[in-house]
Amino acid sequence: MAIRQAEEHMMRSVYNDIRAWVRGHAQDYVLEYFRLLTERRKNAHSTHLDQITAHAFYHYNAPPHPNQIADAQATLKRGIDEDWQASVQRYPEVLEYFFSLVELTLPGDSEPAVKDPPLSALNGQRKATRRSAEEGGGSGSGSEGRRSHAALGHVPFPTPSFSSRDPGLDRRASMPPARRPATARMPQQPATYYGGYA
Repeated sequence: MAIRQAEEHMMRSVYNDIRAWVRGHAQDYVLEYFRLLTERRKNAHSTHLDQITAHAFYHYNAPPHPNQIADAQATLKRGIDEDWQASVQRYPEVLEYFFSLVELTLPGDSEPAVKDPPLSALNGQRKATRRSAEEGGGSGSGSEGRRSHAALGHVPFPTPSFSSRDPGLDRRASMPPARRPATARMPQQPATYYGGYA
């Protein structure tokens, strides 16, 4: 019970910061991945429209039939929906990747703050012993060698890179955890993801 209470008191903010940092970078990655997929698909769609237009004018000296344009638009929308599903399916994998970048640093057992923690309940006898030594030697300071309390080291957040998986994606810049969303959810599909083709 005591361990659980101490952990809750000291580590809750650390866990929240880690969770917010990971969630923010994972969502950024998924949205960027989706953007790249849709950009490629829209480029292919534009090329297809150019081809059917050129074919219609070459053979019939007229624009493409409206049904051809409608079929092309429907194919684009289906493809973009597939791209979004493919992007969201990667979310668990991306979360695990960014969680793997987090490091927690523990102080060594030989650190002064570990060997001689500034806790009065533990140091009362040592203080009395030091006072006796000072009275006998006439020199020295009872507080000499004291060290401030050292908690767990801060969590370094290296700049993430997914280059081994998707070389085409830009590395995402780190943002302070305070700016991240407060609730955990899957990335939301952009409202204008069809661009100028809807």
